[in-house]
Amino acid sequence: MRAVVPSLLGLSLLCSTAWAVEPAPTSPAPAVASAAPTAPPQTLPANKPRVIPAVATVNPNGQPQEVQPLTAEQLAKNKALQDLKIKALVKDQSVRLQQLEKANLEALAQNQELQLKNDNLGVQVQVLQSERSAQMFIYGAVTLAVGVLLGFLIASYAQSKRRRQW
Repeated sequence: MRAVVPSLLGLSLLCSTAWAVEPAPTSPAPAVASAAPTAPPQTLPANKPRVIPAVATVNPNGQPQEVQPLTAEQLAKNKALQDLKIKALVKDQSVRLQQLEKANLEALAQNQELQLKNDNLGVQVQVLQSERSAQMFIYGAVTLAVGVLLGFLIASYAQSKRRRQW
């Protein structure tokens, strides 16, 4: 029993330290560095698309050929094609810019026209409101005048009736 307890205790300590250490990578480290860089291992799933290196030329049989350096003539052609593309883009952008400027000017003119209409309508609303308030004032004054007149007529009628009764 004396031998079993210390061996179990030592084994448990050994196992606990083994779990604390990170496991070493499964692939062995290269001993000698090669001249060509190696690609890192890909961990992409099988159904995910991968990047395939582009091949410059292909044989009529469908086999890729080695990429050859471009000649000065091919470089000049490529440069001319790029220049033509750039000029076409610049021309297209200038046409678009002119169209946008024209549309902007039209929108500004329409905006000013609408602002003038809005101002005119605002003035018309104020005029109509003042006319309405003047009309209501006149209605009130007429109602007050009719009330006062009726008051005098009723008072005079009542007073004349009292005199007759005496």
